[in-house]
Amino acid sequence: MKYHKIFVSSLLSLSLLLSACGNNDDNAKKNNNQEEQKDQGSGVDSKNVENKVVAGSPLQDGTYSLTETNYDENGWRATERITVKNGKITKADYNYINEEGKLKTDDKDYQKNMSAKTGVGPQDYIPQLNKQLAKKQDAKQVEIVSGATHSSEKFVNYSQQLIQKAQAGDTTEIQIDTSAPLKDGVYKLTEKNLDTNGWKTYINMTVEGGRITQVDYNNVNADGKLKSEDEDYEKNMKDKSGVGPKEYIPQLSQALVESQNTEGISVVSGATHSSHLFKMYAAQLINAAQRGDTTPIEVDNIVFAEE
Repeated sequence: MKYHKIFVSSLLSLSLLLSACGNNDDNAKKNNNQEEQKDQGSGVDSKNVENKVVAGSPLQDGTYSLTETNYDENGWRATERITVKNGKITKADYNYINEEGKLKTDDKDYQKNMSAKTGVGPQDYIPQLNKQLAKKQDAKQVEIVSGATHSSEKFVNYSQQLIQKAQAGDTTEIQIDTSAPLKDGVYKLTEKNLDTNGWKTYINMTVEGGRITQVDYNNVNADGKLKSEDEDYEKNMKDKSGVGPKEYIPQLSQALVESQNTEGISVVSGATHSSHLFKMYAAQLINAAQRGDTTPIEVDNIVFAEE
């Protein structure tokens, strides 16, 4: 019995050590997601996916796919396909493929090297992400896998775009060239539905000379009032999490201009949910800018009733 306890204790210690290998973004998510999520009005407990949908068009049955058209510096490109039956995502198939047609989840050397470095490999995080989407039915509720932040955020972005396709019943494949330069223009995205606290997100992103030069990001209520100008919201959120919309909204906007991509944006401590939502939508706008498609994007965002 004594040796059993020592063995279990060692396993727990090893598990905690591997978890600590993830990026700071992952740690911020764990520390702040629960307290800040309610403030943002997502209305979802990630442990309970049976909450009633109060806004957002249903998904149309079919198979919806997305593929990157270029290989990254390591010779991989991402693909994703979701299957919708009876209005529910029944299967998500996200992976990476190389020029030889080999899947990243089948690459034993990649698994070994990444696991040694971050504590997790594609055989671990890819199935986790796929299962999360099928379980939660909402890209916004997919949790970042510690040690695989970039791949997790890419999955969230692509899943959201596929969900938007499924809401429209459009089975045309989404093609994304991640190496394409940004085309000049103003790219706009706005949520259609107010969350359970009465807010919806919008981002206007300006590209000039192939670079993001201006970002107008905020949340607006039914009266047209901006969250960054709501003194009561600022006070309540800041008292609870140490930061409010007056701080994190301009911080995230400026971070996108400085980094020119979403990978370089750090999650704002105390505003984890808003940070991830901003990065998800900003990534979609960057994809639009890579295509030069300035058609305003209206996201028929799914809103769940609070318990």
